[in-house]
Order: sequence, then structure tokens, then C-alpha cells
Amino acid sequence: MHRSFEDSLDKLRTRLIRMGSIVEEQVEFSFRAVLKGDEQIARLVMERDDKVDKLDMKIDKQCQKIFALHQPVASDLRLLLAALKINNELERIGDLAFNISRNLLEQPTLPALAEKLGLERLTQGVHTMVKGSLDAFVNNDPTLAYQIMRTDNHIDSLTKEIFRDTISLMKQDSTVIDPAVGMLMVLRNLERMADQSANVCENVIFLVEAKLVRVNHNGEEEQLNPDNEKDED
Repeated sequence: MHRSFEDSLDKLRTRLIRMGSIVEEQVEFSFRAVLKGDEQIARLVMERDDKVDKLDMKIDKQCQKIFALHQPVASDLRLLLAALKINNELERIGDLAFNISRNLLEQPTLPALAEKLGLERLTQGVHTMVKGSLDAFVNNDPTLAYQIMRTDNHIDSLTKEIFRDTISLMKQDSTVIDPAVGMLMVLRNLERMADQSANVCENVIFLVEAKLVRVNHNGEEEQLNPDNEKDED
């Protein structure tokens, strides 16, 4: 029975790593599509989204099965709880990559505006967060997780900067309004993608160190203590 439990956990971890690999590629492809105007890659991302959704369901069902058949405790229980949450975050990141690809197909002139606004600075930063959060999970590396979480504030600042520049362009030139609206949607998806990556890092820290932490707006870690939180009516 114990060997069967260990095998189930190994299979779960392997599937989750595979999920992360697919989602990271989806992110990379969606960024390439919006920066280079590659509609073929954008369509590929959208077509493969179903693959992400199916793997998400498999991982979720596998976690439920392990809970039902075994009684995990301590680190094994943390792995299951973290796996459920990380899987959910990865599925959301995949959805955001889908959205960005769709934005390009709806606004083919987005790449020109992206170049003008320097969007690549932001996509590089977000991709670093996505990849770093996955590396932290694969290597059980809380130090890297903390490092990636701290970069989220920089991503927020850069997003606001490009957002302001986009609004300014819309005011100056009405002909860019349509692609600019598409750009605002891309920015929202990128910011959320960074947030999901930070959430993955929080769960890596929970898995390895058994701590619930968040990084505040000053870039400082805060350890949460749910036992002291008041129940809301």
C-alpha cells in the first residue's frame, strides 16, 4: 500500500511538471505571436489550450483519488494541497496565454504598437517569472521562489507605465484606439500572469518550508498566520 502511495505521488509530480512545461511553452509562443505578429503561432496556442485543460482535469482527479484512497499527512499532505493550487494557477496562466493570442488575431496591428511602447520589456519580465516559478517547484527551491515573488512589484510598475503610455497615445491619435484597446487587454493578461506565477511561488514555499507567506508592496515577505485571522460573518 505504501509503495502504491509513493508511486501515486511520483506520478502526480511528473504530471504537474509536464503541465508546467506545456504552459511555459504556451506563454513563450503567445509572447512571440504578439511581438512578431505571427498569427500561425497564435492559432497554435489557441488550439493547444484544450490539451492544457484536459491535463488540468487529470491532475485534479488524481489528487482527489489520492485523498480518497490514502490518508496523507505532513509533507505528503502539503504536496497534495500545493499540487491542487499550483495546477489551478498553471491552468489560469494557460488561459491568459490563450487570451493574448486571441488579442493578436482580433487586432493584427498590435505588434507595431507593442514595439512602439516597448512591450518586450514586460513580456521578458513576465516570462522570467513564469519560468522561475516552475523551476522553483521542480527543484524544491524556496530561495528562488522568494526571488521571483519579489519581482512582481517591478512587473506591476512596468505594467502601469505602459498602460499610461497607451492611454496617452489614444488621446493623441484616434486612429490607434482599436489596437490600443487590444494592448490594454494584453497588459491586463500579463499582469495577471505575473500574479499567478507569484502564487505558484507561494505554494512552493508552503510545500518546502510549511509556511504561508506573501510579499507586500515594499517587496518584503510577510508570514501569514491563519490561526489568528478572524472568521468573517
